[in-house]
Amino acid sequence: MRGIILSGGSGTRLRPLTKITSKQLLPVYNRPMIYYPLNTLIKAGIKEILIIVAPERAGDYLNLLGSGKEFGVKFTYEIQDKPEGLSQAFIIAEKFIDSDHVAMILGDNIFEDDLADEIKGFKSGAKVFAKKVSDPERFGVVKFNNQMKAEKIVEKPKEFLSDYAVTGLYVYDSRVVEIAKGLKPSVRGELEIADINNWYLEKGELEVALINGEWEDAGTFDSLLRVQNLAKEKLADKMVI
Repeated sequence: MRGIILSGGSGTRLRPLTKITSKQLLPVYNRPMIYYPLNTLIKAGIKEILIIVAPERAGDYLNLLGSGKEFGVKFTYEIQDKPEGLSQAFIIAEKFIDSDHVAMILGDNIFEDDLADEIKGFKSGAKVFAKKVSDPERFGVVKFNNQMKAEKIVEKPKEFLSDYAVTGLYVYDSRVVEIAKGLKPSVRGELEIADINNWYLEKGELEVALINGEWEDAGTFDSLLRVQNLAKEKLADKMVI
């Protein structure tokens, strides 16, 4: 299993905080934000981690994280010149992934749950993690049938479909690279992660695991404030880095 942390983008929703730094390098209680998704991967035993960053922030990440030796892992860095959807990460990471499974986590996603066993137990296909939320329009959502079996996944639906958001942690087998390379941009001009998930879903190879603890996508001022409190009250003492 290899890991990817996607930390590109310009963080425009958090201006002026992100005018001189990356969103994922902002402080969350007593650590930089990226330490939290990194902690998720390291606790799952992943030793090879690719960090995808925006070109103007590459030096900041290198100065903060270095080679990974300090954390007992090995970091590789790649530049995302222009963010064109989450699925683009797998195209950028093609050589890094090679024939291995891969777990990708977004650099602004912070989980209360320890998901190490869920990641370690992955065998093949795809696995995503869903959480019931009050603002599903911000996310990709998964629609379940009466037996809580996933029926479809839609990225930021305009009309209510479900209140279960697909969180920013995704686990795939190595086929994900070729699937991503075959995607067409959506009407938003992006290579949608929902299209990858639906590819596996249509083949009966997508597992959707529900998470119980808190989860935050720290991309807005309100969610950034919530995640500060989450980190202080529930996460600080559980970190391995």
